[in-house]
Amino acid sequence: MGVDLAAAAAFMARHARVLDRRRFEFLLGATSADAVFAAVDAYRNPDGGYGWGIEPDLRAPESQPAGALHALEAFADVAPATTPHAAQVCDWLDSITLPDGGLPFALPVADPAGCAPFWAQADPTVSALQSTAFALAAALRVAEYDPAVAAHPWLDRAIGYGIEAVRRLDGSVHAIELCFAVRFLDAAHDRHPEAPALLERLGAFIPDDGLVPVAGGSEGEVLRPLDFAPVPGPARRLYRDELIAAELNRLADAQHDDGGWSVDFASYSPAAELEWRGYQTVHAVSVLLRNGVISPG
Repeated sequence: MGVDLAAAAAFMARHARVLDRRRFEFLLGATSADAVFAAVDAYRNPDGGYGWGIEPDLRAPESQPAGALHALEAFADVAPATTPHAAQVCDWLDSITLPDGGLPFALPVADPAGCAPFWAQADPTVSALQSTAFALAAALRVAEYDPAVAAHPWLDRAIGYGIEAVRRLDGSVHAIELCFAVRFLDAAHDRHPEAPALLERLGAFIPDDGLVPVAGGSEGEVLRPLDFAPVPGPARRLYRDELIAAELNRLADAQHDDGGWSVDFASYSPAAELEWRGYQTVHAVSVLLRNGVISPG
């Protein structure tokens, strides 16, 4: 097992978008939180939400729940530094939240060019646990360091919906929805009294080998333990220590000869395919750093 950070940096310089280059540089101590915030701002709309392809398979300009996820994820990357845009995106999420407290999977797009069909064809009048959980988990990570986000009324509104929706899940839950539900409960572990028990309950839906097949995905596509629990925390209790160790070794060994990592799901435009590789390279290096497998120096 070995990770070549110089090769990863070269891959990012050749192929990645500015946002992921800045996130990668921040991981290695080579740039500031302000540089990351500036890169995220390129995707920001006047309404306080995010679009413009910040979600690579949703290239439309309109603000979207998935756009909020990626913005909040970048804000969490650079904690404890904060930006007022984090609370403002929570304002935007609150403005699109449906009466039951959930977020729609996606909002309408005027031009679906370069957008995955599941984004472009979503029903904006129906709440989706997946979209609510993925934005909420990222927001809760930001809230650990940002008092304005921690006190935002949207958080408790969305947590209430998420807890109720998770209570209704059974073994037929889709892998992606299950993954984001686990990550939401991991982040909400100390904020809601039901989160620990519900997290343990969802663990029963994960096979012993930790591999959850993605129905309707690419051939052989699965979600793995580090998708559910990328860093040490409550969700790690769902997995054996030796399984996590093996997965970290596997992730390190997945670096390609060109220095980057790849995703195993389909992309919906040539731009998205390359952008996902930059995103995944940042993710892989971040996970390996945060688990002590590699060091930035």
